[in-house]
This record gives sequence, C-alpha cells and structure tokens, in this order.
Amino acid sequence: MMIQTTRRHFLSTSSLALAAFLSQNLGAHPAKKKIIILRSSWQTVNIGDIGHTPGVLTILEKYLPDSEIRLWPSSIGNGVKEILEQRFPKVKIVNTPELVKQAFSEGDFLLHGSGPFLVARADVKKWREETSKPYGIYGITFPGFYGAPTQQQIASLQSDTELLTHAAFTFFRDSPSLDYARAHGVKCPIMEFGPDGAFAVDLRNDKLAGEFLKKKGLTPGKFLCVIPRQRYTPYWEVKSRNTPFDAFKDGKNKEMQEHDNAPLREAMMTVLDKTDLKILICPEDETHVKLGKEVLLDKLPQQYHNRVVWRDSYWLTDEALSTYIKSAGLFGLEMHSPIMCIGHGVPAIVCRFSEQTTKGFMWHDIGLDDWLFDMDKPDEVARIVPAVLAMAQNPFQAKQKALQAKKIVEGRQKATMEILGKTLT
Repeated sequence: MMIQTTRRHFLSTSSLALAAFLSQNLGAHPAKKKIIILRSSWQTVNIGDIGHTPGVLTILEKYLPDSEIRLWPSSIGNGVKEILEQRFPKVKIVNTPELVKQAFSEGDFLLHGSGPFLVARADVKKWREETSKPYGIYGITFPGFYGAPTQQQIASLQSDTELLTHAAFTFFRDSPSLDYARAHGVKCPIMEFGPDGAFAVDLRNDKLAGEFLKKKGLTPGKFLCVIPRQRYTPYWEVKSRNTPFDAFKDGKNKEMQEHDNAPLREAMMTVLDKTDLKILICPEDETHVKLGKEVLLDKLPQQYHNRVVWRDSYWLTDEALSTYIKSAGLFGLEMHSPIMCIGHGVPAIVCRFSEQTTKGFMWHDIGLDDWLFDMDKPDEVARIVPAVLAMAQNPFQAKQKALQAKKIVEGRQKATMEILGKTLT
C-alpha cells in the first residue's frame, strides 16, 4: 500500500514538474514569426497604384496575423508613406540598401504585389538567385503589354516565364492572363485567378470627403461618380515623372479622345434628365483632373452644369474611397476606382480598350459581365448609357449585384491566403 502511494506521488509531482518546465521554456522561446517581404508600391500619381499596397497588406493582416510583414516599396512619396504608417503601424518599410540587405537575410518569403505586369522582375530574380528562398506573385496581369509590345518587352517574356514557373504560386488578376501563361510555357505548380489587391483597400478619410461633399452640395447616396481617360496616360504632363513626350501616344489619345469619352457625357445627361441624382467628375490619376473639365464638363450643355461637380484637384486613395462609398455608384474608363468600389459593395461600371491590357476582364471573373464594355465594339458602346441609367434608377438591385461580386472576391482572397499560409509552413 505504501509503495502504491509513493508511486502515485512520484507520477503526480513528475507531471507537474514537466508541465512547469515546458511552460517556462516555451514561454521564453516562442516560435519565430515568419517574415514576408511585400514588394509593391509602384507609383503615387495614380490612386489605383497606391491602392495595390494597402489592399494586400489588409489581406495579409486579416488572414496571416502571426506573420511579420515588411514593405519594400518603389515609391511612397506625396503623403502615401504617412497614410500607410498610420494604417499599418506594425509594418516595417524597407527603403534603404541596408534594410533591403537585411530583408534578404531575415525574410522567409518574397511576395510580389498586384500590378499591371511583373513590375519588379529584377528584384524577384535577385531574390531567387541570392537567397534560394520561396517567392510568390499576387494579382498581376500577364504579360501586361499596353498596346503593341516593344522588342524589349518581348525579350523579357522568357525571363518572366522562368520566374513565374519557379514561383511557389502565381495569382493572375484576370483570366486572359492565366490562359496566356498556360499557353506560353509557364509551369508554376499553383496558377489561379487571384483578384487585384486593391479590392481590399480600407483606407478612409471621411473628414476630407465629408467636407468636400458639403462644400459642393453633394448628398450621400444622391450622386454618381464618373472618371474620363485617354488611351495612353500622358505621363509627360506629370511634372514628378520627367517622362519624355511621346508623339505616337499623344496622337492616339487625340484620335480616340472624343470617341471614348462621348458615351460618358451621354450617360451623364441621361441620368441628369431621368433621375434626381447629381454627377461628380473625379480623377483616378493626376492627368484626369484637366481631362475631366475638357472632355466632360466643358462639352456638356449649360443647362446641366448646376448638377455637375468637377473636382479640380488630384486626391489620394483614402479620400477617394471615402467619397466613392458615399456615392450611388461609379462609371468610367478607369479600372481601380471601380475595383475599390466593388470591394465595398458600391456599384461600378467599367469601360475598357485594348491599350489598358486585359485587366478589365476581371469583371467577367467576378460575375459582372454586363457592367463591362469594350470601347472598340460598337454594340457594347451602345449599351453603356442604358446600363448606367439602370444602375442609377435601381439602386437596390445594383447594390446587391455589387455585394455578390464582393463575396466572390473575398472568397478568392481567403483561398489565396490559405495557399500562402501553407507555403510558409
């Protein structure tokens, strides 16, 4: 009897001692956080290019909260750095050669963020060659040619194909890009549709947006937004870019400017005639400010001017999104403002042309076929005005349609993050 009591006492005290030992040692040495290096932030003259980064950061924050994220940006000037630091205080910004070197040493995974093509191909190649660590591509268009490809772009395809093939995964933001990759030799083990990161942007500046709307007499829910565009962005008009004048692109812009923007004016007038809504002409990039006045406002008959507001200055992603959320919907020739709208359940119609690459086809991928129009197909151009009017006259149905697309996007976001999480472990 005494032997049994002693044995029970030994087992009991041993178990307690072991539990205490494990608790102390596990507490003192927690599992090392996986470090993800996000290569992103391509430029700041376009609220869509700004939006790629906070969108992907939001998705990472939501689905991989135990990972450490470091942002390796190309451009975060013009107040963007401060906005990112405020929204993502835990994210370290890798913006010096020393920090880049440290990121290569300590990082576990390189994630190339959303973009119009494999923007940082040189950095992805360097990561692969110098670290042999895994990397992945998140939400790009491929190959991403704006119009006819140059010889340099064609030459880069072989390198891109190799880089994508050796990635842990490649997510394409539109199905034509995925089809192109498969047809042109990309053999990545995981290739799927992965929505543009900008769908997840949640930056807000309700104060600035509210002040602007009040000043301009725009009531929440009682106005539509419209964005003009030219075939090629005239970056030579943006002082900070130092881009040389391009005679071919300028000529194409002038040739197609009225063709592309006249249907927007017609839609504006139809909405103003048949509803009590107002219209806000707004920019997605800096060049749209002047363009909006020249091709939309100035060419509208005078009787419509008292219900149309032209935004006479560029804005950043946070104020723009806060404004879109207060609108009844958006239409126009740009892509990322509609993306951010759908990400928040706001109706958005996209008009596209071949010079914008295939990114617009993501509207097919998320169930918005009848909100996508090709400006080079007359039968589709003819349907723009009725579609905009239907969106304006049937806000509940339009909202439900936008929310269904949002649900599809969020499902893909979750699935892509599950794949990244498995890759990390």
